[in-house]
Amino acid sequence: MGQLSPARLGQHSLAKPLDPESLRRHTFKVAETLPMRPATEAPASAGAETVTVTLDATFVRSCEDGERHLEVRIGNVETEAGGRQVFGAVAKTDTDLAALIRGNLDAVGRTPNTVLTAFTDGCLGLRRILLDAGIADLPILDWFHLAMRLQHLTQVAGTLSSDTPERAAAKVMIVEEVEHLRWRLWNGKARDVVISLDRIRAVMHHFRGEADGRRSVAPSRKLWTTLRALNGYLLGQSDWLVNYAERHRAGQRVGTALTEGTANFLVNRRMAKSQQMRWTRRGADRVLQVRCAVYNGTLGTGFGQRFQAANDQHPAVATAA
Repeated sequence: MGQLSPARLGQHSLAKPLDPESLRRHTFKVAETLPMRPATEAPASAGAETVTVTLDATFVRSCEDGERHLEVRIGNVETEAGGRQVFGAVAKTDTDLAALIRGNLDAVGRTPNTVLTAFTDGCLGLRRILLDAGIADLPILDWFHLAMRLQHLTQVAGTLSSDTPERAAAKVMIVEEVEHLRWRLWNGKARDVVISLDRIRAVMHHFRGEADGRRSVAPSRKLWTTLRALNGYLLGQSDWLVNYAERHRAGQRVGTALTEGTANFLVNRRMAKSQQMRWTRRGADRVLQVRCAVYNGTLGTGFGQRFQAANDQHPAVATAA
């Protein structure tokens, strides 16, 4: 079979099915020739005043010896005007994720005067990548991951026993304090979180002796464990917490929810979740590079079929691989 250009590969894949191994080889070949810096860059006159960078991680099943999953790092760079680029790489490959971030920042019009704001889930490894990419300011702990922990705490509090008047009153108070805790974090009052935690601890003795269930520990024990985990998490992330309510009122981003959607349509939908495929580290990374390039327009709009990405407010784009 002769050589196929990226555009012809996409057209050919729609017109006539390719042998899976041939398609795999061509996809890898395309991935190997992709530049670190996107081919389409914003003109110098269109410099972006602000750019938001979000970076998150997901996982795909591994077929490597001794590994069940491979970590995949996914992110976006966005401008207020709606310019957007996506990037990603499988951990421990030869793909330089920091270089990809720098290239995509240039593609959306980053200048020396551009204000960069970054979000992560609190992982130190992701923060190191952002620093290597030249984003020196501390990234913000995104609200999405924080809210998920608070939601879990709310669910556990709702399962507390109310079989005695004392426990019923204590449960009501705990549920209220969990909501106060959420309000404090949302409004940038993280230092006051200890007030809610102390108030919850003060009534936990009412649940002493609560029996475990047949398949799970007692709700009060689960709540106590969740509280300790949340407290430790907040202590470790204190430098990266902000006033999320203030940012939200100003129309600014408060988290990486968009990156969660990016991970879904770039990785999870086609490479994980209901898919039963297992990946080599190199194979997963090469496919991901091609999918990102297709989304960013590096390979042209004729490559692959068009789709509307879940959780994505941007226009439908071509996809492949």
